[in-house]
Amino acid sequence: MTTITKTEDAPSPTGSDAFLSVRDLHVRFSTEDGIVKAVDGLSFDLERGSTLGIVGESGSGKSVTNMTVLGLHNPERTEITGEILLDGEELTGAREKTLERLRGNKMAMIFQDPLTALSPFYTIGRQIGEPYRKHMGASKREAHLRAIEMLEKVGIPNPKLRVNDYPHQFSGGMRQRAMIAMALVCNPDLLIADEPTTALDVTVQAQILDLLKDLQQEFGSAIVFITHDLGVIANVSDDILVMYAGRAVERGTTREVLTAPQHPYTWGLLSSMPRISSNVDEELQPIEGTPPSLLNPPPGCPFHPRCDFVDKVSGEHSCKSERPELPAGRGAACHLTAEQKRTFFVEQIKPRLG
Repeated sequence: MTTITKTEDAPSPTGSDAFLSVRDLHVRFSTEDGIVKAVDGLSFDLERGSTLGIVGESGSGKSVTNMTVLGLHNPERTEITGEILLDGEELTGAREKTLERLRGNKMAMIFQDPLTALSPFYTIGRQIGEPYRKHMGASKREAHLRAIEMLEKVGIPNPKLRVNDYPHQFSGGMRQRAMIAMALVCNPDLLIADEPTTALDVTVQAQILDLLKDLQQEFGSAIVFITHDLGVIANVSDDILVMYAGRAVERGTTREVLTAPQHPYTWGLLSSMPRISSNVDEELQPIEGTPPSLLNPPPGCPFHPRCDFVDKVSGEHSCKSERPELPAGRGAACHLTAEQKRTFFVEQIKPRLG
C-alpha cells in the first residue's frame, strides 16, 4: 500500500519556488528477494519553461522518479514517502481521480519505446485525440481535427491522410513524433521525456531534439529529459541532475556540470563518451565494475566500490562508511575537498576529454 510522509521543512535545492518541486523522495518496491530502494532521498526543482536533464546508468532511478511524479506505480507494491508538488498541488498519495485529471492535461510523458506505448488496435489519430476529448470535452470531430493539427506541428507529412494510419505503418521516427503529438495535445505544463531518442538514428534524433525545443518555446512547458547520453543532454537542458543508485550525486547548470564536473561518477560518464577527435585505435574508458544492487546498496557513498579516488579521502570522513550529502544549489555528494576535485579533474580527467 502506498504511504506518504510529508517533508514540509526540507529546504529547496535551489532556494526558489519551483513549478515542480520534489522533496526527499523515497520509492521502494516489495519483491520476493526483499525491498528495492529504487529512489533514496531525492530532491530537485524545475521552473516553468526550463529543461532539467537527469542522467545516469540504467537502474539509477531516473525513470522510477518520473513515473512516481505521474503516479504510474502499482500502489499495492510500492512505498512512496516524501513530497511532490506540481504548481503547488501535492501529488504523493493523491487519489487516482486527481492523477487522471492531471495526466495528459497538466503533465504528460513521452515514453522510450513508442511501439509498445502506442496501441496497435487504434489509429494514430484516435490515440492522439482521446486525451483531448477526455480533458477538453471535445467532440469526435474536434478531436480528429486537433490530431491532424498536432501531427502537422510535429512534422508528419500528409497529416490528413496519416491520421488514419496505425502505429505499424509509421517509421520509428514518425512514431516518436506521434508520441510527442499525443503528449502535447492538451498543452501540458510539464513534459517528461524518457530517453525519447535512444532507438533513433542520429539524423532523426537531431530532428526530435529540435522539435522539443520549438514546442517548448511555443507552449512554455517545463521539461524533464531523462537520458544516459551526456552528448544529448548538452543540447537540450538548462540544468543537469546526475543520479546514481537512486540518489542525486551532482547538480548544476549544464555548463557547470559538463565543463567543471565535481563527482568521480560524472567524470566517469564523461570519460566513457566517444569523441570525434579521438584516435580510431584509442580504447574507450568505461567505468569499472557494475552499479550496486538496490536490494542491498553499499554503506557510505554508493559509488565507492567503483571509484578510483576512494583512497584519496582522509580525515574524519570515510567513503566506505559515511554517506556524503548533496549540498543545496551547485555541488556534488562527495567527500573529496573542493581543491582535490579541481586538481584531480584538471590533472587526470580533463586530458582524457581532449
